[in-house]
Order: sequence, then structure tokens, then C-alpha cells
Amino acid sequence: MTMPSTGHVSVDAMLDDLRTLVEVESPSRDPDALTASAKAVAAVVESRLGGEAVLVASAAGPHVHWSAGGEPQVLVLGHHDTVFPLGTLERRPFLVEDGRATGPGVFDMLGGLVQAVHGLATLDDRSGVEILVTADEEVGSGSSRALLEERALACGAVLVLEGAADGGGLKTGRKGCGTFQVSVTGRASHAGLEPAAGVNALVEAAHQVLDIAALGRPGIGTTVTPTVASAGTLDNVVPAEATVVVDVRVESAGEKDRVEAAFAALAPHLDGARLSVQGAVGRPPMPESASAELFAVAKRLLPEIEGRAVGGGSDGNFTAALGVPTLDGLGAVGGGAHADHEYLLVEAMTERANLVAGLVKAIRKA
Repeated sequence: MTMPSTGHVSVDAMLDDLRTLVEVESPSRDPDALTASAKAVAAVVESRLGGEAVLVASAAGPHVHWSAGGEPQVLVLGHHDTVFPLGTLERRPFLVEDGRATGPGVFDMLGGLVQAVHGLATLDDRSGVEILVTADEEVGSGSSRALLEERALACGAVLVLEGAADGGGLKTGRKGCGTFQVSVTGRASHAGLEPAAGVNALVEAAHQVLDIAALGRPGIGTTVTPTVASAGTLDNVVPAEATVVVDVRVESAGEKDRVEAAFAALAPHLDGARLSVQGAVGRPPMPESASAELFAVAKRLLPEIEGRAVGGGSDGNFTAALGVPTLDGLGAVGGGAHADHEYLLVEAMTERANLVAGLVKAIRKA
């Protein structure tokens, strides 16, 4: 394997690679766009680290896997899909201005990918290191979960390149998260002539929203939040169908089981209404114990770094649930994930790149 020369990281070179990745738009569920994005990621990895970055085909789009060879010891884990639709780049192009890089995906999480690659490029010996960049993290990791779990177990330690917590902190714990959809079937009728002949799915959905919201226990970290609802066809028709979509976050496996059981037990309030429930807490909680060992290493490398438990999920939830030591939030310092004001702080790029490199060196010595 050919290894490019090592040395200090270059901010200008990192920004050049970041521009390259941002300017290949990569919305989830668009296999053609994700194929182009995967090729761009692979080219950046190969140009900085040598060797071959393999495109792993999937229904979602290609994942990118690179290995330095030798006994696997650490998995550097990221994703190249973003939440922004095609055309976002035209409206919001990549820019570097006033110490910030902006553009779709700079913070979540293309900046983290670039920083990690450049950090690893400073190492004289990269043996035992693997990089996996998946194509469907933003939509649940359905096609990549088995692969990332396999590589996590093989390597024994995982560094996740999601954006940093507020203030640049690492993410030492994450809630489990999932989405549920409650579908209501009623019976249509004329809203003026014979409303009582119908079964109003919208009224039933309103009852269900209140029942569902009551499942939350924010005092112990469980949030159950109805987020999207739809019902009805015309203003003079009793609606026969309605749906309610619900976001769920939990901190413990026990709460995962309780909430899932409660959704399964939902019952209609109106005679003649029927319910169908789909969904689960698909990402298990990532307990802070999973990151404790690696976070202690990070503190030795960067004493001022802080750790925070956060509500959002990532692929680190899956690896931590396997019992594999996992440290998250190692990517870009910035903010505005999934929003038009998304940004990356350029001044932090070198420190984060060196932190990833330092963690890799420490893990391999352990």
C-alpha cells in the first residue's frame, strides 16, 4: 500500500477537500446522487491516505470502506448522506467567510470526514485503522447497520465523526430514538347531511395525540412528541383516514420497552374506529459508560475538552449497544445541523484533526 507523506495538517488543504465533498450533493434516498458522493469521498480518502477505498453497494447507495491493513483495532465511522435536497447548493453554495465554512453538509458531517482523513494522514503508521462512511445514516441506517456493526466488533473501538456538541464538546452519551406512525381508519360520511353516520378519523386522531403525548417522562429523559399529522379530503366530508407521526427519545432500555409496549397497546376511543401502529425505537440508547474509556483518553490529549450526553442519535448508538467502546462528536465544531445556517468553525479544524489522530495512536498502544 502506498502511503502519502505525513506531516502537519493544512487548513487550506482541508478546506479544498471539504469544498469538493460539499459540491457533490448527497441527499439520502437518492442512489444516483449518493453514488457520485461516494466516489468523491473515496477519491479524497485515497488521495490523502493511499490504498483503495472500496465502494460497498447497497439499496440506499454506496458505502465507502477503507482499511490500512493489519489487525483491525479502530473504526473511524461517518456518513456521506445529508438531509438537503438536490438544488440546495445553488441556493446556498460552499463559502468560507469570517472564519466559518458554510454550505449543505459542512457540519453534518462532511467536515468531520475531512478532518479525520487529514488527521490520519499525519500518522507514520496507520495499520489497524479502518474508515467506514455510510450512505443512509440520516434515514435510519437500514442498509448499513449490519456492516457497521460487523466492522465495529472486528475493530473493538469506534470513533464517530458526527459534529461536536455545543461549545465543541464530545458526545459521551446519546438517547435511543425512533419514529412511530399511528394510522386511524374511520368511516366517511357527509359532514352536513349525516355526520353521525361516519366515524371521524380526525377526532380519533386527536384523542390518540393526547394519549401519546402522555407517554413522555421528561424527568427521566423520555420524550414522546407528536410531530406530523394528516387527515381528511374535503371540507364537507367526515374524514375516514388520519395519521399521526411521533418522535420518541429514551435514555434507557427499560424506557424503550415501556414506550414500545404502550404504542402497541393504544386503543380507539370512538366506536368503529381502527388503529394501526408501526415503528420502534430503532436506535438503542448509547450509555455514557460506553464512552468512558475513550473519553478519558481524549481528556489526556486535550484537557479542556468536555463531554455531554445529547438527545440526538447516530450510528454510535448501534456500536455502543454491542458493548464496543464508542466516542462520538469528534467531527466539526460548529452548529446548525439540518438548517440553512449550518456552519463549521475553521479555526477548530486542525485541533479536531489532531485529536482523531491522537486517539488512534493511543488506542493502538493500549
